[in-house]
Amino acid sequence: MRIVLLAAGVGSRLGNPDPKPLTMLTGGESITGRATRLLSDAFHEDYLVSVVGYKKDLIMEQLPDMLYVYNRDYGNTNTSKSLLRALVLTKDEPVLWLNGDVVFDESVLGLITTSIAQDRSFVCVNTAKVGEEEVKYDVDHDGFIRTISKQVKQPLGEAVGINYVTARDKPTLIRRLRECDDQDYFERGIELAIESDGMRVVPVDISEWNVIEIDFQEDLDAARRTF
Repeated sequence: MRIVLLAAGVGSRLGNPDPKPLTMLTGGESITGRATRLLSDAFHEDYLVSVVGYKKDLIMEQLPDMLYVYNRDYGNTNTSKSLLRALVLTKDEPVLWLNGDVVFDESVLGLITTSIAQDRSFVCVNTAKVGEEEVKYDVDHDGFIRTISKQVKQPLGEAVGINYVTARDKPTLIRRLRECDDQDYFERGIELAIESDGMRVVPVDISEWNVIEIDFQEDLDAARRTF
């Protein structure tokens, strides 16, 4: 298995000059630094890969021992294309991937480990809230993800930016990510794979724990208070 951090974007909504993953949290760790520490403790540091783009040298200098994938088109593409590069590079290995701006309670990793052991592709979700600007989801009659986007009309909750694809489903997801528009989020690739190929994706409810995706200053303030 490989663990991929998507950290190529500019992060303009936060308004900081440096890459958003390098934003400092309480305690002197950056978003990416904290995530890599927790993931290395739970899995193995050799599993970690980061997709970089905007000011990539700053991230690589802070975390020199990680493997890197460079999305040279970071200014013109979204997370669908960054994830595509990482999935192709990691060949037939299953992949756990996270948005590079996600701050999470380390207890979430125990549930993720259990879900990975079940060998099913999944999306971590929060059913306690549904933000207007967040990626949302609903499920089919069997309880699998049916739609996942910002435009879901009657959402059950939010996708929090932590996801897993099995080796079995990976070729399908790669094919659908290639079909995505450059500005699509990776969730569009998941949705296409569900619609066109019948790929089954489990919603893993992590509502019991704090997971904060940092888009705006208020998100950062909440993360600094919480963690």
